[in-house]
Amino acid sequence: MAKKIEGYLKLQVPAGSATPSPPIGPALGQRGLNIMEFCKAFNAQSQEMEKGAPCPTVITYFSDRSFTFEIKSPPVSHYLKKAAKLPKGASTPGRGTVGRVTRAQVREIAEAKMKDLNAASVESAMRMVEGSARSMGVEVTE
Repeated sequence: MAKKIEGYLKLQVPAGSATPSPPIGPALGQRGLNIMEFCKAFNAQSQEMEKGAPCPTVITYFSDRSFTFEIKSPPVSHYLKKAAKLPKGASTPGRGTVGRVTRAQVREIAEAKMKDLNAASVESAMRMVEGSARSMGVEVTE
């Protein structure tokens, strides 16, 4: 018989550096899940990713206190900040630009995020990435 799903938990965890400290420890602890088991498994799965990149993670936990998790690729904003060499996005988006990315960089980001985006083609994924760039104050150039 299949296990009964108790619920889902969404966390944004830095790749390769999951620790039992907040926010991971309290979120898993109040659901009765083994925190160290998650940290070890997550760090093992995310070790080939860029260390410290924020990874959205969906944890499915079951009634017998076991769990599975899926690691998604880092957010588009992380890729844009890295491509434009910015420490953070604009404090007042729409009033000026804080950086620039090329169309080639936008295509690269769209291809990296393609499996997590709701897009039928790379071109439509590029338009989504460009929209995120505008909202961060990053200009897209040719």
